[in-house]
Amino acid sequence: MARALELAAPPTLVEAFMVGLDPAMEVAARADAAALAQQAAVARKRAAGGVAGPARGPIDALRRHWPEYLMEAAGLGLFMVSAGLFATLLWYPGSPVAEAVPDGMLRRGLMGLIMGLTAITIIYSPWGQQSGAHINPAVTLTFWRLGKVATWDAVFYALAQFAGGALGVLVVLALLDAIFADPPVSYVATMPGAAGVWVALLAEAVISFGLMIMILLTTHTPRLMRLTGVFAGCLVALYITFEAPLSGMSMNPARTLASALPGSLWHGLWIYFVGPTAGMLLAVEAYRLIRRTPEVVCAKLNHHTHRRCIFRCGYATVAGPSPAD
Repeated sequence: MARALELAAPPTLVEAFMVGLDPAMEVAARADAAALAQQAAVARKRAAGGVAGPARGPIDALRRHWPEYLMEAAGLGLFMVSAGLFATLLWYPGSPVAEAVPDGMLRRGLMGLIMGLTAITIIYSPWGQQSGAHINPAVTLTFWRLGKVATWDAVFYALAQFAGGALGVLVVLALLDAIFADPPVSYVATMPGAAGVWVALLAEAVISFGLMIMILLTTHTPRLMRLTGVFAGCLVALYITFEAPLSGMSMNPARTLASALPGSLWHGLWIYFVGPTAGMLLAVEAYRLIRRTPEVVCAKLNHHTHRRCIFRCGYATVAGPSPAD
């Protein structure tokens, strides 16, 4: 019997021809060819510096990914500069804009529009397309929890975000001095509203949950993934307009600490570490319940095929090879 198995006749020409006509075999062959093409494209990009995989160890991470760390620092720094300048313009009592727009909700609406556009600009800028435009340690931690960001990249991203946010506040302070530091602007600090600490905590968790569940759903939907930054900017605008009276609208530990440091504004600081982090991590669990295939494509809010990616990225699997590939 063993001899018979060893000497089994090879397939006839007719059988080979029929296998070649089998649609299932043809689809499998095409899938294999596409996978090989994608792997070859990634290899070419990596050789050219277009793709950078996760680093091994802190020194390797710094050596290979320092541009992305600086981009994250610059992103939050520019966000804080924009927040400081426009908040002063809208709320400083001597500002002509503050006098022309006395209604608080209308001013918050204008501030929300400005900061939403600022967020969109950062996300779709070349630096935002390369670093992923997290500009928020809670966002980075969430993608680390999902396995898309290596541990040392997450550590250096968070450090860069805290440093960049603080530097941005100091730049505005150097430019505007007391009119930025004194009330009612007060370094654009995020503080609990009149409803109290626990309402502020709940509000931060809810808005952070909303932002992250949107990011996770849109970045995994091919028709919507390029609009993630627009949706994020719209949420920022809405949150500033309607939620700010409850918590100051932070969603970002680095953003809050940046404003708290120069003025020693520590009241309720823990809220802005616990609330955003808890809300975004809860969004991960909700996303896994909503999606049947909960794999997240990448840790970028806007994935551009001509900017290198340092994350554990599956963009090519969803979007397919780019025309350049």
